[in-house]
Amino acid sequence: MWSSRWLFVLAAAGSAVGLGNIWKFPYITGENGGGAFVLIYLICVAFVGIPIMMAEVMIGREGRQSPINTMRALVQQHHRSPAWVLIGWMGVLAGFLILSYYTVIAGWALYYILQMAQGTFDGATGAVAESTFNDFLSDPWRLVFWQTLFMVMTVWIIARGVIKGLESAIRWFMPLLFVLLIVLLGYAVTTDGFQQGWDFMFAFHWEDVSGQTVLVAMGQAFFTLSLGMGAIMAYGAYVPSNASITSTVSIIAILDTLVAVAAGLAIFPIVFANGLEPGQGPGLMFVTIPLAFGQMPLGALFGTLFFLLVSFAAITSAISISEPALAYLVETYNAKRGRVAITLGVISWVLGLGTVFSFNIWADRHVVGDLTFFDFVDYVSQNVMLPLGGMLIALFGAWALPKTVIGSQLGLQEGWVNVVWKVVCGVIAPLGVLVVFVATVIG
Repeated sequence: MWSSRWLFVLAAAGSAVGLGNIWKFPYITGENGGGAFVLIYLICVAFVGIPIMMAEVMIGREGRQSPINTMRALVQQHHRSPAWVLIGWMGVLAGFLILSYYTVIAGWALYYILQMAQGTFDGATGAVAESTFNDFLSDPWRLVFWQTLFMVMTVWIIARGVIKGLESAIRWFMPLLFVLLIVLLGYAVTTDGFQQGWDFMFAFHWEDVSGQTVLVAMGQAFFTLSLGMGAIMAYGAYVPSNASITSTVSIIAILDTLVAVAAGLAIFPIVFANGLEPGQGPGLMFVTIPLAFGQMPLGALFGTLFFLLVSFAAITSAISISEPALAYLVETYNAKRGRVAITLGVISWVLGLGTVFSFNIWADRHVVGDLTFFDFVDYVSQNVMLPLGGMLIALFGAWALPKTVIGSQLGLQEGWVNVVWKVVCGVIAPLGVLVVFVATVIG
């Protein structure tokens, strides 16, 4: 059990707050209508993200086991089709695949802490920032070293258990993450580019809104909350019985959104103040931002703090992704948690080598079509397994569980509230994810 409801809030928020919050949300906000996109996104969070997260926490707390064993127990208890157990298996496998490449990307953030602290980018040109990143990616041994370091940190934390490992890490990392974000945000306010950064994210540009904007908002609302991979279900199994799922999940969604917005307001003013263009993905995180910090007074200090922030966000997500597979093996085979953590870490590390090599010695090798090993693993896990898992979780949480279970877990006493739950969680949320899934696969 989590020792308190707030520890679960911080843990789930830590799972939700990851690399995507730091670069993806601010960028897609600015590119899709600014304030108009934020409004659409919040609606999608309310009708897609929160209902599915509530269903996942509810299922986890009702089953009180790992996602696979929880689904197996609930299916047997309520005489449902064994096919529902696929939810648990798919989530565990998706999380494991994501962990294999997540530790590689997170290792880059660790490397950049060192580079910023050494003053590598002080007064650097764009060519220097770009060549530094490209040289790093082209060296598989350096990538393996930083991947290994991050994996060792993750394994050490999860091996120590829920209280000594997960809770202890969350108690330190999440408050530090918030403090670092506030410090960087406070600095961004003092720069000349703050107003431009604010306008980039929050000025209402309805002319930039299209059907694609709604798809992007729904996709972000789903993926940002770490849904569909079993992490929230596994964390939900440790939630105290007296904690309100509805209010707790709402707080988590609000925290996740606030971190994403604050990250954008911390990043883009610094980018604009230095006359740089906001890029997407690794280009923004590892080229544009180091370049921006390199032009600033005390840039090395604040750049180091920024990549510490990114690393904290990554570690809290990585430990949550690891938990479903680890909990299943510990429960099923009565194995020692430490040994299972090391075994999973080694297997994930070996699989992650495929991602490392995708940026250098295997860059020209394609698994399917023009997809490298990394592209393929990322596509299958993120665009196929997670959406399918999220849809099934919503449907199971709305229609497969008895009304008495749903009522007791969510506190739905009034009949009309139960009807609203079935409509939102059983119809609107899965349809929203289905639309994103189909559009992504077709696209």
